[in-house]
Amino acid sequence: LNLVGAVFFFGVTALRGLAAAQVGVAPAAEPALPDLPLRLPHYTVLVPLYREANMVPELVVALNALDWPRDRLDIKLLLEADDTETIAAARAATAGAPYEVVVIPAIGPRTKPKALAFALPFARGAFVTVYDAEDRPHPAQLREAYDAFRASGPDVACFQAPLVINNGRANWLTLSFAVEYAALFDGLLPLLAGLRMPLPLGGTSNHFRREALERVGGWDPYNVTEDADLGIRLARFGYRCLTLDLPTLEEAPLRLGAWVGQRTRWFKGWLQTWLVHMRHPVRLGRELGPRGTLGFLLIGTGLVLSSVIYPVYLVTLLAMVTEPLSLWGDGGILAAVVVGVNLFNLGAGYLAMAVLSGRALRMRGRHEEAAGIILLPIYWLLMSYASY
Repeated sequence: LNLVGAVFFFGVTALRGLAAAQVGVAPAAEPALPDLPLRLPHYTVLVPLYREANMVPELVVALNALDWPRDRLDIKLLLEADDTETIAAARAATAGAPYEVVVIPAIGPRTKPKALAFALPFARGAFVTVYDAEDRPHPAQLREAYDAFRASGPDVACFQAPLVINNGRANWLTLSFAVEYAALFDGLLPLLAGLRMPLPLGGTSNHFRREALERVGGWDPYNVTEDADLGIRLARFGYRCLTLDLPTLEEAPLRLGAWVGQRTRWFKGWLQTWLVHMRHPVRLGRELGPRGTLGFLLIGTGLVLSSVIYPVYLVTLLAMVTEPLSLWGDGGILAAVVVGVNLFNLGAGYLAMAVLSGRALRMRGRHEEAAGIILLPIYWLLMSYASY
């Protein structure tokens, strides 16, 4: 198990190293698309909310700032039927077009993807995006996405905007979260897109061609990481997902309990996604192709398995420091290989992540948050706890 975990850990490390090598280009300039309402299509924005009445006013301010003709904008706030407080806040903060409050029936499953799947048939836009209550998207993000869709072929079904943590300096946990997101959204995802591998989409700020979204069946109401599942499913249907430059500001959990709950759900969803798509591995390999299958295994398996195996690497390092001879046993070659692989993966993994996240943070001028790199060993241990 240790050696199998090492293979996937090394694969993820290699991807991070490749991503670090290609990070360093400043974000593209904002698109200068002329404001011609007659030629712009309708754009649907879906915003699922649950018990977030206090966030509605600031959310509406951020959505009002979106640079898109209001008569071509279709913003739907998705609310659970029994969440009367948030429903009242949403109706008080929005008065008519382009807003619509969509009440989701209080039946199972009570999930975010269920709300999105319920609302999709009512969407008026040729393009669809998803934001969360705490999101603050760049005002020109819809313009950049539409410009990118126009410049791409019909096989491009989705553009993922980078998520940037805006409360990274609140405490050590949010700082670590900011480092992780910088590496993922400004490094790893653009690399996977360039390699034509499946993208594990983020739960927000993904922009879809509605036609492609409907063709693959939309969101799975039962998957607790519907974004990751949808990214794999789009790839299986022959679609590509690419990335944008203009970010969405998002808040990281401030408390450890909230972070563990969120991360546990993410690991659960990744395992769920892996099990669903691996029910027919031969068919999966045929639909994704060799490169796509490799990407799915490295990301889908590597991220989970590397978190599971990480404590073993720490124990190996601790034993090497305290009692070096105890690790070698009778001096067999297998013991030497295991110890060497563990230590190499630990060092190489940290180095690759440090270089990648450091370059990604500097690219967006967030130099101060690079200090969070030194917290990665502790942060990864928390991820192992969440995975278990």
